[in-house]
Amino acid sequence: MTETQSTVNETAQDPPVDTEEETETTNLASPETRVAGRWMAAGMPAERSKNFRSSVARLGRLLRPQRAVLVVIALAAIGGALLNVLGPRVLGRATDVIVRGVITPAGIDFGRLHHVLFEAMLLYGGSFVLTLGTAYLIAGVVQRLMFRLRSMAEDKLNRLPLSYVDQQQRGDLLSRVTNDLDNVAQSLQQTMSQMLTSVLLLIGVTIMMFTISPLLALVAMTTVPASIYGMRSIAKRARPRYMAQWGSTGALNAQIEETFTGHAIVKSFGRQHEVEGRFRTTNDELYESSFGAQFMSSLMQPMTMFLGNVQYALVAVVGGLRVASGAITVGEVQAFIQYSRSFSMPLTQLASMMNVFQSGIASLERVFEFLDAEEQSADSPASPAPPPRGRVEFRDITFSYAPDTTLIEGLSLVAEPGQTIAIVGPTGAGKTTLVNLIMRFYELDGGSITLDGRDIASIPRAELRSHIGMVLQDTWLFGGTIRDNIAYGNPDASEEEIMAAARATYVDRFVHSLPDGYDTVINEEGDNISAGQKQLMTIARAFLADPSILILDEATSSVDTRTEVQIQEAMNALRAQRTSFVIAHRLSTIRGADTILVMENGRIVEQGSHNELLSRDGPYYRLYNSQFVAPVTDVA
Repeated sequence: MTETQSTVNETAQDPPVDTEEETETTNLASPETRVAGRWMAAGMPAERSKNFRSSVARLGRLLRPQRAVLVVIALAAIGGALLNVLGPRVLGRATDVIVRGVITPAGIDFGRLHHVLFEAMLLYGGSFVLTLGTAYLIAGVVQRLMFRLRSMAEDKLNRLPLSYVDQQQRGDLLSRVTNDLDNVAQSLQQTMSQMLTSVLLLIGVTIMMFTISPLLALVAMTTVPASIYGMRSIAKRARPRYMAQWGSTGALNAQIEETFTGHAIVKSFGRQHEVEGRFRTTNDELYESSFGAQFMSSLMQPMTMFLGNVQYALVAVVGGLRVASGAITVGEVQAFIQYSRSFSMPLTQLASMMNVFQSGIASLERVFEFLDAEEQSADSPASPAPPPRGRVEFRDITFSYAPDTTLIEGLSLVAEPGQTIAIVGPTGAGKTTLVNLIMRFYELDGGSITLDGRDIASIPRAELRSHIGMVLQDTWLFGGTIRDNIAYGNPDASEEEIMAAARATYVDRFVHSLPDGYDTVINEEGDNISAGQKQLMTIARAFLADPSILILDEATSSVDTRTEVQIQEAMNALRAQRTSFVIAHRLSTIRGADTILVMENGRIVEQGSHNELLSRDGPYYRLYNSQFVAPVTDVA
C-alpha cells in the first residue's frame, strides 16, 4: 500500500492543538478570516509586493530556459513597433502627393499615391502579423511558466511537513496554489506584451517626432511632465481605495458563503435580521470604497484626454506657423500630429500595466513564500527488511508543537504484535498526537519510536506508512463511485477482494439498497449517502489495505448503536493478529482491548485492562462512571 493509500483520511487531520474529538472549524465570521481568506476570491492579492526587484529577478531566472523564445519575442516586437511607427510617416508622404496635386496644374499623381498607400498597407499589415506572432509566443511562454510553477507547487506540497499545513489557513494555502498562480498568469499575459509594445512605441514615436521637427517635438513634450505627475497622483490616491474595495469584497463574499453554508442554523436560531444587518453594514462599506476607487481611477482617461488636446492644440498652432514659413510640409505636420496623438497612449498603458504587473508580482511573492517553506527532513535510504510483525515501542519520547509548550514528555510503552492498545482521556491529552507520531506526520523532539526494533526515523516515510492503515473520525471520500472509494485502499485489489472488504464492514448491506449499487457516484458534497455510510466505506478501505498496524481514531463515532455493534464485530476480525491503536471517547467500544492507556496532559497516568482499571478507582474509573453511571443518576 502506498503512502497516500495507507493514510486513508490524512487530509482530514486535526490542527496541532490536538483537539481530535471536538475540533472547531475556523470562524468565517472573524475579520481576519474574511479579509485574508477572500481577497484571492476577488482575484487580487491581499498585499502589495514587498520585494519587487528581487521577485522580478527571480522571475527572470525562471524564464531563463525560454531565453531563445524571449529573444524572438523581442525581435518580433521591435519589428512590429518599427513598422507601426513608420506608418504615419508614409501616410504623410501620401498627403504631400495630394497637396501638391491640388496646388499644381499637373494634378494628383494617382500612380504615386497608390504606390505610397500600398507601402502603408504593407507596413501596417506586417506590423499586425508581427504583433500577432508576439502575442502567440508570449502566451506560450507564460503558460509554460505557469505549468512549471504549478508542478513546483504540487511537488512542494508533497514535501511539506504536516505541521506547515496545520499552521496555515487552509483557504490561504489553497489561494497560493490556485488564485495567486492564476493572477500571475493573467498579469504576465496582459503586461508582457503591452508593456513591451508601449515602451517600443514610446521610443519609436519620440525618435520619429524629432526626425520630423525637433521644435515641434519639444513642444509636444511640454505636456509629458504634467501627464506623469497626474497619473502618479491619481494612482497614489486610488490604490488605498482599491485595497479597501478588495477587502470589503472579500468580507462580503465570506459573509455570504458563511450564511449560505449555515442557512439552516441561521433559520433555526432566528438570526435572519442580525445577518441582514451585518450584510447591510459590509455592503455599505463596499459601496463607499468602490465608489471612491472607481471615481479616482476614472479620472485617468479624462486627464490624459485633456492633456492630449492641449498637446494637439500646441502642435497644430506651432505646426501651422512652421508650414506657413515653409520649414516643413503639410504631410509632415499631419504625420507629426498622428505621432503626438499616439504619444500619450503608451504612457497611459504603461501606468495601468505597471499596476497590473505589481499585482502579479505580489501574487508571485506569495507563491515564492510557499515554495521557500521549510520541507520535512529527508528520508533515509531504503534498506531490505522482513515484513513487520507489528511490535511498536515508545522509548522516553518527548514532543511539542510549540517550542515553549511540551505536550508529551518522557512517555514509554510497548505494543506487542497483535495487541489492541486503546487510548482514552480528555480532549487535548495527546491521544491523536501519539498516533500521528507513529505515522511520522511529526518528528520527535526526543526519544525514539521503533517498529520491530527499527527506529521509524530510519525508515522511509512511504515504506513506514505502507504498513499502517488509518481510519479517522472525520471521513474523507473523493468524487467517484463507491467501488473506487473502497479500492483507494489498494488500487491493485481484485473485484472479489473489494466485495469481501465491503461485506466484512457491512457496506454491502446498504449498497444494495442504492439504485446504482457499487457504481453509485459520490457527489462533490458527499451528501447523497449518510455520515454513517461514509464511515463504513472508510473502514472498508482500511480493510482492503490489509495493514500490519491499524489506527482507529473514533472510527465508529458516526454510526448508530446497531451499526456500531456490527462494526465492532468487523473490527475484531480486522484487528486479529494486527497491532491496533484505538482512540475512543465511547468506552463501550474498547472494553475488549488488551491494554487501555489513560492519558492526561501528554502523560500516561494509568494502563491496564478494562476490569483492572475499574478496580483501581482511578481516572479511568471516574471517566467510566461519567459516561454510564452519572447519566442514570441525573435522570433518576
